[in-house]
Amino acid sequence: MDLQSLKIDRQPKGGTSRRRRNPWPMRAALAICLGGAIWLFWTPVQSFLDRVNLPEVRTLLVTEASAASVAAVKGTAANGYVVAARRAALSSDVPGRIVELNVREGSVVKEGDIVARLFSDEFRAALERAAADHAVAVAAVERARALVAERQADVAQAKNVAKAAKTRADEALAGVTFAEREHERATELFAAELGSAREVERTRADLDGNKARHATALTDLATAELTTGTAERRLAVARTDVKVAEAQRDAADATRKQAQATLDKTDVRAPFDGVIVLKDAEVGEVVSPNSQGGSNARGAVCTMVDFASLEIQAEVPETSLSSVKLGAPADVFLDARPDEKLTGTVDRIWPTADRTKATVEVRIVVDEGQRERLRPEYGVRVVFRESGAPTPVEASASAEKRIVVPENALVEIEGTPTAFVIERDLVRAVTVTVGERKNGRATIESGLRAGQRIVAEPPPSLRDGDRVRFAQS
Repeated sequence: MDLQSLKIDRQPKGGTSRRRRNPWPMRAALAICLGGAIWLFWTPVQSFLDRVNLPEVRTLLVTEASAASVAAVKGTAANGYVVAARRAALSSDVPGRIVELNVREGSVVKEGDIVARLFSDEFRAALERAAADHAVAVAAVERARALVAERQADVAQAKNVAKAAKTRADEALAGVTFAEREHERATELFAAELGSAREVERTRADLDGNKARHATALTDLATAELTTGTAERRLAVARTDVKVAEAQRDAADATRKQAQATLDKTDVRAPFDGVIVLKDAEVGEVVSPNSQGGSNARGAVCTMVDFASLEIQAEVPETSLSSVKLGAPADVFLDARPDEKLTGTVDRIWPTADRTKATVEVRIVVDEGQRERLRPEYGVRVVFRESGAPTPVEASASAEKRIVVPENALVEIEGTPTAFVIERDLVRAVTVTVGERKNGRATIESGLRAGQRIVAEPPPSLRDGDRVRFAQS
C-alpha cells in the first residue's frame, strides 16, 4: 500500500515553503524591558540596601556660639525660667455667671479696676431691701428719741407741779403753826378773863382750816411726787427704747453693709497693678471659688501678673551650689535673645533641695531698667560668678567668637579629639583642638568652621570615608 498518497500536504497552494522568523527583535525588546525595570527599581533597591548596610547618624550644624553658650562653658551655669513673685488667679468670692468681661490677654490693669462682673440682680435686690430696713430703723431711732424728749418734758412738768405742791404744803404748815399760836393766846386770855369765848372759837376755826389746807397740800405733794416718779420711769423706758432702736438700726446697717459687700463681690477687681496673661473663662460661663474637679464651673476668671515683680527661677545642681552665693552677681541670657546679657543678683536660695532632680532652687532679681525685656515663662540661662569677678562674656569679648559643640559629638581616635564632618553622604574625620569643657559642652579652638555639618553622636564603628544615612528627625 502506498502511504505517501495518504500524507496531508501542508504547503501553501503557491508551492513555496514558509520562511524562518528572526529572533533578534524579540531579544532586543526583552533587553529594553529588563533595562527599564532595572532603571525603575534601582533607586528603591539601593535605598533598601543602604538602610540595611549603612549606619544611621544624626547631624548638627556648626555655628558660632552665642554669648550665653560661651558663658555657660566658662562659668557655673543653670537653666531656669522667668516667674512672677506676684501672680494672682482672679475669681469671685461668690459663685455666679459672667455677664461682663473687660480684659483680654495683654490688658494692663490698675489696682481696683473691674476685670469682670457677675450676674447680681438678686444681690442688688437684697441690698435695696436692707437699705429700706435700715431707713425704717433710723426712723424708729428718731421716733424713740422724740419720745424721750416728750418724757423729759413730762418729768420736768411733774417736778414743777411737785415743787408747787411742796410750796403750798410749806405755806399751809406755816399757817397751821401761826393758827396754833393764835389759838393758844386766845385760850390763855380767855382763861385770864381778858378775852372772849368768841375769839377762842375764831382762832380754833382758823387752826382747823389751816390744818385742812395743809393736809390737802400734803396730798397734792404726794400726788405730784408720784406723778414725777411715773414720768421718770416712763423716761427711763423711753431711753431704753432708744437704745433698742439704735441697736436695731445698727443691725440693719450691718445687714445693709453685708448686702453691699456681697454685691461688691460680684465685681472681680484687680488686687494690684499688672498685666492679664491668661483668660480662664468667657462671658456666659459660671465661676465658683469652690470649683471641684467634677464641676463645670470655672475656678478663675483670669490670671494676672505684676511685671515689676518678675524674677528668675533657676534650678542649680547640688554639685554646683557651692559656687552660688547670696548677693553675688549673675548674668542672665534669655533663650529668646541669647546674644543679650542681663545683669542680676542672687536674691534667695531655697532652704531645701529637690531630691528627685538633685537641684536647689535659686531666685535671681534682674537689675532695674532691664526687666521690661522679661516675659513670664521665658526660658533663660543663668551664669553665676563671684562678686567683683568679670563676666565670662566680658572676659571673652575681645577674643574671636568660639564654636561650642556637645562633647558627645567628639571622639578620641588614637588619643586625638576628632569630629566627623559630613560631605554629601560621606563622613570625613577632622582633627580638632578642644578648649574648655563644661556642662557637657566643649569649645573648639580650631578644626571646625561655622556652616559645617557634623555627626552628633558618632557610633564606635564609624571610620573616615564611610558612607552614612541620615536619621529622620
